[in-house]
Amino acid sequence: MKFVDLARIWIRSGKGGDGHVSFRKEKFVPKGGPDGGNGGRGGDVIFQVNPHLNTLLDFQYQKKYEAEDGVNGMKQKMTGRDGADMVIEVPQGTIVRNAETGEVLADLSEPFQRAIVAKGGNGGFGNSEFATATNQAPRYAKPGLPGDSFYVELELKLLADIGIVGLPNAGKSTLISVISAAKPKIADYPFTTLIPNLGIVKVAEGKTFCVADIPGLIEGASEGKGLGIQFLRHVERTSVLLFLIDAWSEDHKQEFDVLQKELENFNPEIVTKKSLICITKVDSFDSELHEELADIDFGNGRKADLLISSVSGDNIEELKWQLWNAIDSL
Repeated sequence: MKFVDLARIWIRSGKGGDGHVSFRKEKFVPKGGPDGGNGGRGGDVIFQVNPHLNTLLDFQYQKKYEAEDGVNGMKQKMTGRDGADMVIEVPQGTIVRNAETGEVLADLSEPFQRAIVAKGGNGGFGNSEFATATNQAPRYAKPGLPGDSFYVELELKLLADIGIVGLPNAGKSTLISVISAAKPKIADYPFTTLIPNLGIVKVAEGKTFCVADIPGLIEGASEGKGLGIQFLRHVERTSVLLFLIDAWSEDHKQEFDVLQKELENFNPEIVTKKSLICITKVDSFDSELHEELADIDFGNGRKADLLISSVSGDNIEELKWQLWNAIDSL
C-alpha cells in the first residue's frame, strides 16, 4: 500500500435546525397558544483513531467531510432530531491542525482515542419558548446556529519504540527484516526505502517492542535534500534511537556527526533521546579490523555499543536485548 503521511481536507459540522412557528389548533381549544418546537443540534466532526490504519491514503481521494444538519422544530412542541456526527477514522499518531492558523486541534496518539474538532451548531428556539404573560402569541422563532467549516491538515507520525537512523544503504532495511517479520524492499543502492517500515521484535515471551526503519538521511536532509525531510517527523515519537554506521564508511565519526546534525537541525530535542551506536556489515572484516572499529571515538570517548552483521547474524541477539533494556529503563 502506498504510504501517505500528510493530507489536507475540508470539514464542516452540522447547522442547527431552525425553531418552528406554529399555534395549537384543536377543536374546543380556542386560542391554544404557541406550540412551535426547537430545532435539533447539528452533528459534530469527530476524529477517531483506528489502530488498524497505517496511512492517510484515503484522504487523497475524499477531500470533503460534512456532518448532518439538525432537523427543524415541529408543531406540538416537537424538537427536531439532532444531526448525525461525522466520524473520521485516522491512524494512531495523527495530528490534526487548523490549516490556516497552524493550531493543533487534536493529537491522536492512543488507540480508539476520539476528539471533537468541529462542534455542530445549536438548534434554534421555537416560538413556544418566547411566550410570556405580556406576549402570549409570539410569531417568531430563532434559526439554528451555523456549524464550523474550515480546512484541516493531517500529519501522521509513526509511533515506535526504536527508530533506526542511518545514511542511505547503511543496512537499516536488512536489519529490520532480520530482527522482525517485516519484509522491506532491500537492494544495494541508496534510497531503496521510500517509506518508513514498522516491525515488531520479540526478544522473549512477553517482551516485544516496535522498531521503525526510517528512509536514509543525507547531509542537508533537514533543509529538504534527499528523502529525509519527509520522514524526520517519524523519529520524533520514537523512544530510543539506533544509529547504524556502515563498517565500509571512509569516515565513521563524520557519518555519525552528519546524522546527529540533521536530527538536531530538525528538532533539537531528538538528540537528547537515549541512543545506541552500531557498526554494521562487519561480517567481511577480520578480528584485527574488528578491534579498530570497536576503538573508534564518536565523540567524548563514546565507542560503538556493538559491531553487528545482519547477514551472518553477528551480535543480532545481543542487539535485541540491548534495545529491550534501553526501552525498559525509560
